[in-house]
Amino acid sequence: MTTVQLPTRRPLLTSQGWSAFAVALIVICAVAPMLNLVVPSGSVFHLSDYAVALLGRIMCYAICALAMDLIWGYTGILSLGHGLFFALGGYVMGMYLMRQIGTDGNYKSNLPDFMVFLDWKALPWHWALSDSFIATLVLIVAVPGLVAFVFGYFAFRSRIKGVYFSIITQALTFAAMLLFFRNETGFGGNNGFTDFKRLLDTPIATPSMRMTLFVLTGLTLLGFYLLAKWLIASKFGRVLQAIRDAETRVMFSGYNPVGYKLSIWTLSAMMCGVAGALYVPQVGIINPGEMSPANSIEIAIWAAVGGRASLIGPIVGAFVVSGAKSWLTVAYPEFWLYFLGGLFILVTLFLPEGLIGLVKKIKGRLS
Repeated sequence: MTTVQLPTRRPLLTSQGWSAFAVALIVICAVAPMLNLVVPSGSVFHLSDYAVALLGRIMCYAICALAMDLIWGYTGILSLGHGLFFALGGYVMGMYLMRQIGTDGNYKSNLPDFMVFLDWKALPWHWALSDSFIATLVLIVAVPGLVAFVFGYFAFRSRIKGVYFSIITQALTFAAMLLFFRNETGFGGNNGFTDFKRLLDTPIATPSMRMTLFVLTGLTLLGFYLLAKWLIASKFGRVLQAIRDAETRVMFSGYNPVGYKLSIWTLSAMMCGVAGALYVPQVGIINPGEMSPANSIEIAIWAAVGGRASLIGPIVGAFVVSGAKSWLTVAYPEFWLYFLGGLFILVTLFLPEGLIGLVKKIKGRLS
């Protein structure tokens, strides 16, 4: 009996390559914030504060779109509840930023202003680690990851799939939104968290801090893209695509789809949590509205418009749709939702592979 030697998969980067990437990350984070300060404001290379905030926000959306592509485009699991994981990461960061305000609030108390207004005497138990930046970094990925793991464990073990899974994820998000709206939960109720002052004892509204957050968001998006590219090229990624195309055959081949689906589902939730944590200090607010079902549906639209199962496609979709939203909500606010719905219908009917698929078709005809 002859054995077939499968070709070995080349790593995404060598050890020297990853070292160079880490050094480049540190250098860019240190230098880039100052570049926009020395470039004249009239130069085409200068980014205004509005442009920095807008692009930073869209890059956070792009991370969510990439996370959606991993579970929908490559695994065949359509989630309509990823806005929950995005908001959870945002709330964890928001709690830390609220503690950074200290006695600079309106009531000159160590408690957040909304707690003083509601006559709270002490911080609730779930705020215990909110004054530690290290703990905050851990909780940003741990909280969305734990919620996703518990939910996914029972859902995948019960073999819930297809439209039923999508509906349950949306119900989970809606239930969480109603919970966070309640004042007694200690999350700011309808208003959420806002009026942030400092991040790591540094004023958060300065141009240098905004540019630092902008660069960190871009590098995080790049890092997650490289991670996703490595995962999809691995054996793990090939099994995910096999589950998407024929889950029953995967089971007959001796693989347990539950572990694979649960792993990628949890990783996807963690990515959204990181995106939410980067989003909050750049936007300056987090409230239960980020958990609305419409926001989760919009994440799926980014992936569909850009092109599922392409990695770069959802990123493009996030930039295109969010950029159009920023313009249309100002120029034609009453038509934005009609445009979004019509765009999704058109892409579904005529561009199932999204904008990336359209570009490939045009290149094929021209070649």
